[in-house]
Amino acid sequence: MRRFLSPLAAALSVLDAVSSALASAGLKSTGLSVTFNDVNYYISPYSSGKLTVSPTTVPNVPSVYSFKPVTVVQHAQAVAPSKIPSLLSSWTHIDDVFQPAFAEVVFLADAVHSTVENGSRIVPLSNHDVPSGPYFLDIDTGSLYPVYRLFDDFAGAFTESLLMTPGGTFQPLSAHISGSSSLTIGVPSRLYFTKTAAKPLAGVRIGIKDIYQLAGVKSSYGNRAYYNLFPANVVTGTAVQRLIDAGAQIVGSQKTSQFANGAMATADWVDYHSPFNPRGDGYQDPATSSAGAGASIGSYDWLDIALGSDTGGSVRDPAAVQGLFGNRPTHGLVSLDHVMSLSPALDTPGFLVRDPVLWDIAKSVMYGANYTSLAHVTPKYPTTIYAVGLPTNTSSPSTAPMFNAFVNALAGFVGGKVTPLNLEDAWAASKPVAAGNVTLMQLLYNIYPIVIAKHQTALLRDPFFAAYAAVHDGRRPFVDPSPSVRWAFGDSLPANALDDALHNKTLFMDWFTTNILPPVPDVTQCSSNLLLYVGAAGSGVQNPRNQYLPAPTPPFGFDSTSISVMSGVPDSVYTIGQVSAFSNITGHDESFPLAIHVVAARGCDGLLARLAKDLVAKGILRVPEVGGTITGGDILMKRKAEEKGLKTRYVG
Repeated sequence: MRRFLSPLAAALSVLDAVSSALASAGLKSTGLSVTFNDVNYYISPYSSGKLTVSPTTVPNVPSVYSFKPVTVVQHAQAVAPSKIPSLLSSWTHIDDVFQPAFAEVVFLADAVHSTVENGSRIVPLSNHDVPSGPYFLDIDTGSLYPVYRLFDDFAGAFTESLLMTPGGTFQPLSAHISGSSSLTIGVPSRLYFTKTAAKPLAGVRIGIKDIYQLAGVKSSYGNRAYYNLFPANVVTGTAVQRLIDAGAQIVGSQKTSQFANGAMATADWVDYHSPFNPRGDGYQDPATSSAGAGASIGSYDWLDIALGSDTGGSVRDPAAVQGLFGNRPTHGLVSLDHVMSLSPALDTPGFLVRDPVLWDIAKSVMYGANYTSLAHVTPKYPTTIYAVGLPTNTSSPSTAPMFNAFVNALAGFVGGKVTPLNLEDAWAASKPVAAGNVTLMQLLYNIYPIVIAKHQTALLRDPFFAAYAAVHDGRRPFVDPSPSVRWAFGDSLPANALDDALHNKTLFMDWFTTNILPPVPDVTQCSSNLLLYVGAAGSGVQNPRNQYLPAPTPPFGFDSTSISVMSGVPDSVYTIGQVSAFSNITGHDESFPLAIHVVAARGCDGLLARLAKDLVAKGILRVPEVGGTITGGDILMKRKAEEKGLKTRYVG
């Protein structure tokens, strides 16, 4: 194999001895970027430990400054020197950071003396605390530095690339590779981490929506003025800290539409550019507000999971249009301290994932004692399945057969039947006396815009505006159209509007959780029924981002997506397939995801994760892949001219 190692960011490397001598001058290393066999890497500034070495230990190994690529194999692998080639071959399949060129020198815990096996120099390992995997060894000091592989955030999903420090805080990962105005994200080798009962997420790479505060990181909440006004956070909140404690590796913060309000790509995204949905023609709206989370999980196989938030659909909609699994949990499963709020009465933290098994593990970690995983029990799935407004062959001839096929397959799997449900009719027949004569739409029409406007103006806007005015001679900061309109609506309301809205929400919640989806005491079933619906997102309807749209308005109304918002029950998105349709962007037929929502009784989140896993095992659902379709394939904007033998870059 051709070998070379070249610096991309000279002057970033500072040897341990020099760092110590110049510490009083405020000079420290922030890491070093290199290319190794045409692969971009970042060498962490934080050593994993030291080895006893001399220059003769690693002769003829390429180096940059005093750094040489090496491999560590600890006792856990328990292999003889002769088995090293087989072990390293397996590593190339399970880790996207390791490459065989790191193995010219292998420090082996079980080696007694130096030897050569299949081109690798095997050297006894003097430090048994350093995890196995690829490293860069500082030959002058013996320090081993972890290696991160660098990737281009071509979907524009991230706001900042992050490096987790040994002290539990974060700092920007100071590296950049070639890309078109995009960030560079670094991911650590998976070989450094071993999953245990205490750390079930060890080595799992995760992106965090930029509303969750991370110690050492500045928050923007999608607003440039906010980012520049306030210092870095000093605390990481409970929800994210639980993931970290379980071994998750946070690689960056991810874009949200401003202050987590719903917004349309291009039209409403003024301060920052909306991420790009990789599916279909590559120019469909990624949905909000967890837009970065959805775009990243649909685009990058080097990212495992993303943490978003769902107040009115902000996890479920991005999951649906990017063809993923996503969840709005039962309201109140975990504290949202140190998290920007749209409304405490409605905010929930949820995940966007491709793998339903990982989905269940992540939920178990973050929701803690409030979550019951059914991974190791036999569930008793509810046999009554309510269907709310599913597409018909008349209204949606291209997609209805696929939705109906899934619904029938689900009913067959659980041994139940599907019952159409009209919520307005059910409400009219059994509504509480306190509701009077109002219809369901009349009761709920104004609740969402009132609650989010009143809560966010008090909790975020007013203190933000006051702080900004204090340092800008009384000026106001710029705010994107959607939150501006929503906040102005809140200002127009009487003082009692919030209390009335919350009262009406409680009326609906109590009615729904008693009459439609009551829980059952058997934890293996949990929910008396399941409820299915199809939202606007993931219905096969295209929503391209190059539209000229009218000004946003407050989000009035009530639809199926609002059921879980108003009732506090869990609502999960399953991607069931994709539909082929003509794209005006490409002038070709492209594939667009189809998603269905499955809703269960309050507290039955584990049931929905287990159901997804079982449906995948039965072939009723598939695990979505990254790429232009849910079955993989190129993302259109990533195809290279060189692959078609095209060399001309410009003619004129």
